[in-house]
Amino acid sequence: MTDDDSPQSLLNLASRLLQAGRVQEAIDAHERLLVLNPNLPDSWYNLAYLQQRARHCVVALTSYRQALGRGVSCPEEVHLNCAVILAEHLGRTDEAERELGLALTLNPRYVPALVNLGNIHEQRGDREQALDAYERVLTIEPTNALALARLPNLKITASGNDPLILQLQQAIARPGVTAAECADLGFGLGKALDSAADYDRAFAAYTAANHASRLSAGPNGARYDAAAHERFVDRLITAFPEPVYPSAPTVGQSPPLFICGMFRSGSTLVEQILASHPLVTAGGEIDLLPAMAREHLGPLLQEPGTAIEATRLAHLRAIYLDSVAARFPGAAFVTDKRPDNFLNIGLIKLLFPQAKIVHTRRHPIDNCLSVFFLHLSHSMPYAFDLLDIAHWYRQYERLMTHWKSLYGEDIHDIEYDTLVADFQPTTRSLLDYCELPWDDACLTFHKTKTVVMTPSAWQVRQPLYTRSSGRWRHYERHLDSLRVALGQPPDV
Repeated sequence: MTDDDSPQSLLNLASRLLQAGRVQEAIDAHERLLVLNPNLPDSWYNLAYLQQRARHCVVALTSYRQALGRGVSCPEEVHLNCAVILAEHLGRTDEAERELGLALTLNPRYVPALVNLGNIHEQRGDREQALDAYERVLTIEPTNALALARLPNLKITASGNDPLILQLQQAIARPGVTAAECADLGFGLGKALDSAADYDRAFAAYTAANHASRLSAGPNGARYDAAAHERFVDRLITAFPEPVYPSAPTVGQSPPLFICGMFRSGSTLVEQILASHPLVTAGGEIDLLPAMAREHLGPLLQEPGTAIEATRLAHLRAIYLDSVAARFPGAAFVTDKRPDNFLNIGLIKLLFPQAKIVHTRRHPIDNCLSVFFLHLSHSMPYAFDLLDIAHWYRQYERLMTHWKSLYGEDIHDIEYDTLVADFQPTTRSLLDYCELPWDDACLTFHKTKTVVMTPSAWQVRQPLYTRSSGRWRHYERHLDSLRVALGQPPDV
């Protein structure tokens, strides 16, 4: 054994690689270290964390178990991390809940576990249990911004003077509150004021929340580059100038039913309707296809005319289908409801020529306003400003026009306003397109027990309603610039 292969040298190397963000090399160093000395619980924890970052979810769970079995410090944190993998990446929320229970058995005041428990209850539609979890957090940390910000989703605010609104305002004004906390609280305050029909104050709260969210990213984050995004859309259009249909149909597992469009355009509702069908399982926002696009579409976008080799396409197709099958064993059809997969329709058709693509649409002003009212991540920097959202929307329209020119018959539009106004015929048309037989369960989608990991989790637990159509009119006095940016006439 050389000095470079000694346990201490490997430990030092793994630490340096971890700090440098060189994930795969750090994984390799940890694995070599643990072969030499497996009784290092903190190294097992670090290995599991890195495997989790690298999306090696199942092996990460195994490494976390090793850390627990060898006496890692703060085991409640390990159980929390296992719960996150199980819930967010593997769709195994029952097991995730058990992990959170183990964490809280070890430390009943462990706030991150309580917050995640409340989130799981929200995703399942268990209102009282979610409320209980967040209120337990607030008895431990009365100023916990995330728990307090979730309450407007669970409680009705009847007027602008509701005590919850005052509580949120006081929390925002608290000395020392961070920009990230202001963002959480501000979006919660906007939701509470909107529910109370106090629309001017709601708009002000959402505007301040978006500003705080942008600030929380730091000086180098959360800035939308409109020109760069236009160039990106240009490259996508150039990279896929004509339809590509393989000479022979792909055989084997059925591809998912892809649901895409703008965020907040009705995609969660459409997925819930489809998931109410006995042959369909809700897959939620599967993040595998965007990861594949980032890794493998680069050459096509940089050098038009470059092709992905057939063997590589077959490999990617197998990875995707095997991943979905492992997460949803035995499912006949699975939905992949990742809205921004509208960017990846070219890749979808390369991988799955027979894929069904459902495209959800909504009134442009309603759609943009709803995005502005949603606390999106810093990876979507267009979401913090109405004019940036409008620009993104126009580029989305431009790209969808191109995809439809190539694959018009393979893309089925669902207009949100038409769906809620004329539900049964629109649903029947959707099922016909997906080649699914009619089932009355689709008409009572709100009774279907699914895990919904989007901000629309509570909306799809209710019978169909039309109050979100034309919602923008409550805020009309604030939307002149948005209307102009979208090219909408004044009498829309």
